[in-house]
Amino acid sequence: MKAQILATVATAALLAGCTTAYGEDLDTMATPSADAAAIPSGTGYFAADSTLPFKTPDFSKVSEDDYIPAFEQGMAIQKAEIQAIIDNPAPPTMDNTIVALEKSGRMLGRVARVFFAVTGSNTTDRLDEINTEISPKLTAHGDSIVLNPELFARVKAVYDNRAAMTMTPEDAALLEDTYEGMVHAGALLTEAQRTRVKEINSELSEITTEFGQQARAAMADQPVVFDSREDLAGLSESDIKAAADLAAEKGYAGKYAIALQNTTQQPLLPNMTNRAAREKLFMASYNRANGTTEIDTRPLVAKTAALRAEKAALFGEADWASYAMWDRMAEKPATALGFMERMVPALANTQRREAAMLNEAIAAEGGDFEVQPWDWYRYANKVKAERYDLDEDAMAEYFQLDTVLEDGVFYAAENLYGLTFQKRSDLPVYHPDVTTYTVFDRDGSELGLFYFDPFQRESKRGGAWMSNFVDQSDLWGTKPVIYNVLNIPKAPEGEVQLVSFDNVNTLFHEFGHALHGFFADQRYESLSGTAVARDFVEYPSQVNEMWATYPEVLSNYAKHYRTGETIPAEMIEKLEAASKFNQGYDFGEVVEAALLDMKWAALSQAEAAAIDTPEKVTAFERKSLEELGLEIDLVPPRYRTTYFNHIFSSPSGYSAGYYSYLWTEMLDRDSRKWFMDNGGLTRANGDHYRKTVLSTGGTMDYFEMFRNFAGREPDVTPMLEARGLIAGDEAADSEASDGKLPPRTVN
Repeated sequence: MKAQILATVATAALLAGCTTAYGEDLDTMATPSADAAAIPSGTGYFAADSTLPFKTPDFSKVSEDDYIPAFEQGMAIQKAEIQAIIDNPAPPTMDNTIVALEKSGRMLGRVARVFFAVTGSNTTDRLDEINTEISPKLTAHGDSIVLNPELFARVKAVYDNRAAMTMTPEDAALLEDTYEGMVHAGALLTEAQRTRVKEINSELSEITTEFGQQARAAMADQPVVFDSREDLAGLSESDIKAAADLAAEKGYAGKYAIALQNTTQQPLLPNMTNRAAREKLFMASYNRANGTTEIDTRPLVAKTAALRAEKAALFGEADWASYAMWDRMAEKPATALGFMERMVPALANTQRREAAMLNEAIAAEGGDFEVQPWDWYRYANKVKAERYDLDEDAMAEYFQLDTVLEDGVFYAAENLYGLTFQKRSDLPVYHPDVTTYTVFDRDGSELGLFYFDPFQRESKRGGAWMSNFVDQSDLWGTKPVIYNVLNIPKAPEGEVQLVSFDNVNTLFHEFGHALHGFFADQRYESLSGTAVARDFVEYPSQVNEMWATYPEVLSNYAKHYRTGETIPAEMIEKLEAASKFNQGYDFGEVVEAALLDMKWAALSQAEAAAIDTPEKVTAFERKSLEELGLEIDLVPPRYRTTYFNHIFSSPSGYSAGYYSYLWTEMLDRDSRKWFMDNGGLTRANGDHYRKTVLSTGGTMDYFEMFRNFAGREPDVTPMLEARGLIAGDEAADSEASDGKLPPRTVN
C-alpha cells in the first residue's frame, strides 16, 4: 500500500491516478490472531459492497445523511483492523502485516470514492459542509496509521528481512512502497516531530479544502455582469441568450452575465468585438479570488506555503519540492527545473515574435493600441485564420459529442486494443447527464464499466478528470469502474450538441486515463492502474490524444451534423499546421504556471514564513514570474496563485508537480513518434503499449517501463519540434547532441 495515499484519503478520489487501498471482507484478513469481536461492523448503505454489476455504487440508495455516519464507521473499523495487525503475536510477515494493511479500510474506501466523486461533479451546500467537517478527520485518521510507531515496527521488520524472502515483483513493490511511504510520512521522526507533522497535516487539510471551495465560488458564484447587449457584440445568439439567462438567475434581470471558466484566459474573449468588454472579462478572471471581491484566497496560500515548508524542514529537506518529489520519475526539483528552463529562451523569443506579429495585425485593422492579454486570442485567431484559412466554428460542425465519443474515442480503442462498448440505461447515476457503458475486452469478456459526465454545471468544479468508483484488483476479483468528467458548455435544449476541437482532444485525453485504469492487471489496488507517479500519470492520456486526428479515426467520427459529410482532409491539414502557431501563448502559459508552482514549492521555511500577508503573496508571485524571463504581462500563467487549484486545493495534489504535464508531454511526443514509425493504428502496436505501459500500474521503475516500450531512453526532441520551438534542422542537431535524457541511476 502506498502509505501516502492513506494520509490523503480525502482527496484521492479527485485525482487521476490516485487510488485508495482497501481490502474486502474482514474475515479474510491475514491476521490469524485478530479478535473478530473487537472489530466493529458497519451499518447503512456503505457497510457492504454494492449488489449492482461490477459493484458499482447505487446512487438511488445514497443520501447526503449517509456520509458522516459511513465515514465515522469506516474509520473506526479500519482503526480496529490496524490494531489487530499490531496485536498479532505472530512474527511480522508479508501476509500478516503488509497484505493485511493493504486489506484494511474497505468500508472507508467505498464511502470516500463516492463522496469525493460527487462533491467534485455535483456538489451541494450540504456536501461542502460535510467536506469541510470530514477532511481534517480523514487526514488525522490517515496519520494515525502511517505515523503509528507500533505498526511501523512490524512493517520495518518485514522490510529489513526482504532479502531472505521469496516474493513476486509486485509483492516487492508493495513492500517497498509501504515502507518508504511510511518513512516519507514521518515514521522515522521523533515523537515530537511526528506530533507536529500530524498538526500540520490537519491544518493543511482544512486550509486546502477551504481554498478549493473559495476558488470554485470565485468562478461559479461571481459571474461578470454586463449592462447591455452591445457589450457582448460578436457573440452568438445562443451565447447572448445564455448570458441573459444567467444574469436573471443571479438576480441581474435585464442584464447579461458570463460565468468564469477554470483558466486565466476565457473562451468567449476571441469573439467579443468590444475591447472594453474583453478587458473587463479578462481582468475579472485574472484578479479572481485576490481580494478585489469579498473572496481572497491569499491568506490561505500564505498559510499553506508556510506549513509545507515547515513540514519539509522536519524531514531535513531544504524545501517542499525536495520533500514532495520523493517518488516522482524526475525525482529531484533540479531535474524538473532544468528540463523546463531549457525551453525558456526559445519560448521567450517566440512570445516576442508573436506579439510583434499581432501588433502588426492590430495596426492593419486601424487599431491604435498594442496587444494585451485580452486581445491576444482575438488577433491570434485572425492571423491564424488568414494564414491557415482555419474556421474553428465551421470545424465544430463536424464534431457532434455522442459521435465523437462512440465513433471516435471508442473506435480508436477498438482498433488498438480490441475493446467494444455497450451503452446501458439500467444503472442509477448521480446526475441525469451521466451515461454508462459496459466495456468488453478483446476476448469478449467484461473488462469494466465506464461513466461519462460531459457537461458544465455550477455544482461541478472546473477542468476535466478521471477516477475510479471501483479499482481493479486480483486480490478481490474486482474489475474497474471508471468515470470521466468534463466541462463542456451544454447546448440549449433542442439544439445539436457540437463541441470544439479542444473538447474533442479532451475526450481522447481523459479516455486515455480510463484505458490506463481499465487495463490494470495488478493483485493490489494500491499499485493498480493509474496508481503511478504524478509525473507519469498524464503520459498515457496524452498519448491517446494522437488518435483524435489520425486519418482512419477522424474519418469515422468527424461527420457534418447536417450533411453527414466527412471532415475535409485539408481542414485537418490546416489544423495540424496551425497547431504550431501561437505557441508563445499556448505553451507559454503552461510553462509559466509550472515554474510558478516550483517557485512556491522551493521556499525555505524562513522564506515561506516571511510571506505572511496577502500583499506579500502578490509580491512573491510577481517577483517569481518576472524572474522567468518570459513575457508575463502579455502571457500570464494559465493559473495565477489565487485560483491555482492544482497546487493549493489539496494537501498534495499537483504541488511541486504541475511540471508533470510538460514532462509527460515529452514522453507522449516521443511515444507518438514510436507509434508512427511502427505503423500507427494497429492491434500489434496497441497490444505492445498495453503490455509494456498501460497494464503495469505502479509496479516498476518508470524509466524501465519506458525502455520496455520504446527500446531506449526518452527523447525531448519530438516535443520541442511538435511545439514549433525548434525546426527540423534544429531537431536533427538536438537529436545528435542532447535531445535524449541521460539514463537514470536506479538505487
